[in-house]
Amino acid sequence: MLTAHKLKILPEYFQAVWDGTKTFELRKFDRDYKVGDILVLEEWDGREYTGSAICKRVSYILSNCSEYGLVDGFCILGLVDYNGKNS
Repeated sequence: MLTAHKLKILPEYFQAVWDGTKTFELRKFDRDYKVGDILVLEEWDGREYTGSAICKRVSYILSNCSEYGLVDGFCILGLVDYNGKNS
C-alpha cells in the first residue's frame, strides 16, 4: 500500500531537491518508511510553511550501518521523481 509522509524541509534543502541536485533525505527513522512511499516535502522556514511543496518517491533506504558513520536511528532515503502513479 502506498503511504505518503508529510515532512518539513528547510528552504536551502528544498531548493536543492527542487532543482534535482539533492536526491536523498537524511531523516530520523521514526516512521515506517518503505521503498515506494511518497514524501511530501513542505518548505518550512523555521517559523512557518512557505506554501511550496514537492512530492518524491522513496527509491532506496539505507539504515543500520553505524560502522560506516550512519548514526543508529537515522536513515538515508533515496529520492526519485513521483509521477502521481503507484509505480
